Amino acid sequence: MSRRSVQLRAAALAASLLVVGTLASGCGASSAGNSHTLVVATHDSWAMSKQVMAAFEKKTGITVKIQPQGDAGELTNKLVLTKGDPIADMVYGIDNTFASRAVDAGVLASYTPKHEPASLARFAPEKGDGAGELTPIDYGDVCVNVDDTWFARHHLAEPRTLEDLTKPAYKDLFVTPGATTSSPGMAFLLTTIAQEGSGWQDYWKRLMANGTKIDAGWSDAWDVDYTAGGGHGDRPIVLSYASSPPDTVDPKTGRPTTSALLDTCFRQIEYAGVLQGASNPQAAKQFIDFMLGRQFQSALPEQMYVYPVDTSVPLPADWARWAKVAPHPVTMPPHEITAHRDQWLGEWRDVTSQ
Repeated sequence: MSRRSVQLRAAALAASLLVVGTLASGCGASSAGNSHTLVVATHDSWAMSKQVMAAFEKKTGITVKIQPQGDAGELTNKLVLTKGDPIADMVYGIDNTFASRAVDAGVLASYTPKHEPASLARFAPEKGDGAGELTPIDYGDVCVNVDDTWFARHHLAEPRTLEDLTKPAYKDLFVTPGATTSSPGMAFLLTTIAQEGSGWQDYWKRLMANGTKIDAGWSDAWDVDYTAGGGHGDRPIVLSYASSPPDTVDPKTGRPTTSALLDTCFRQIEYAGVLQGASNPQAAKQFIDFMLGRQFQSALPEQMYVYPVDTSVPLPADWARWAKVAPHPVTMPPHEITAHRDQWLGEWRDVTSQ
């Protein structure tokens, strides 16, 4: 999955699309018979520099056409609905909260990259969850973030745990994107289920009773309601990412004005895969190999605000200093998420009236 400034995302996406060509208007068949064209279905947060994309085209002679398909959930659903007549040659952006849905539907073809970074095994899905079909490309930690400046100004101790968010001292201070409309929101729901166990619904009742606001998406929460985001919000606690603090570095002090609570994080992993029935599977395989290369991996933090799965790649200076990953993030097997997603979301809607 600011980590993400909407303005930066939009600019990077526009620049990327200028390089990779006009968005394909039809399905993946648009590349049929043309071994020099690759169609990639992705989420709306795709962004990559002109230089990186040009390097792939120069190396292979393949033109990449990017097809944004909504968030990770929408992307996965479209792939399932178009099984047998794929909308692209490959996919990038399915994450570990939706991986099993794509795998179980049989929309992915088998592929193992030629040269895998030594660290890739740490992020690879297990057998039955996409092993041999989904290749990890990047990861991020979805965490509660706080506006340090706001708390210092109001002489209030910052929250540290999920339980703290239900305390009276933090009433009406927390905003999160919803679980049914946002992949970070879904990740936060999974975090509460993993940490609270069978008591997660009671936890959410207490959270809502304490004035928690639920927005449709991350951008609404960060740019509108968060005090340190767009600058005019009134909530100093937001659900965002471990990589968000570098986005708030004060040029005067060289330090971020916000921090991520690393004990509240869910580990989100994004994958790429070749689509079953793709018109140009060989080009898809070449691009997946390229995505694991150092040039693409090195560009990920500043282009898509995610961590590279090749952990030997140096991070930007601000990231290396301020975007610390969670030492013990919450994880959950994709097949468990798939088995219970509809039930959990239904129960979450009942509790939150969303």
